[in-house]
Amino acid sequence: MRGCLCMAIWEIFILAVGLSMDAFAVSICKGLSIKRMNWKGALLCGLWFGGFQALMPTIGYFVGARCYAYIERFDHWIAFGLLVLIGANMLREAFGENEEVDASFGVKSMAVLAVATSIDALAVGITLACLQVSILTAAVLIGVTTFAFSFAGDKIGNLFGARFRKKAVIAGGVILIAIGLKILIEHLFF
Repeated sequence: MRGCLCMAIWEIFILAVGLSMDAFAVSICKGLSIKRMNWKGALLCGLWFGGFQALMPTIGYFVGARCYAYIERFDHWIAFGLLVLIGANMLREAFGENEEVDASFGVKSMAVLAVATSIDALAVGITLACLQVSILTAAVLIGVTTFAFSFAGDKIGNLFGARFRKKAVIAGGVILIAIGLKILIEHLFF
């Protein structure tokens, strides 16, 4: 990687940490939703979120800069909508008679969450193409970093949720809605 447009490995790592924060927060929420720690669930969180965080910038990279304006216009609305719907559902379940939170690690549940937390990574991939960054290096670093944060987030959420279940579910719903609002506000005003 030569030239002034390239990114150093440490810069890619910082980018990877930033991209993984949404997945980390959602993994905490998944951990809140289960009654007993399940290492398989933590592994699935890591694989789903890490995999999508690696896949989306790769897709964005190959789509190229010519589509950036089109993607940039609505990516924040998709992420906002999905996260608010999921967060609102958690709040509804916490305040309703049925206190069961979606503890599913099934394909349908995890795919929606993985897409919602990785939409911004698609636009980052287009940016990486413009900066002439090696997509293989970036995708692997982003995926591995997100895997680690998501795996740990599931465990952290489960430890917290075991003691304060209802409050933890409410906090998880609020966190998801806040992440959705953050994404929307950043894209609309900054």
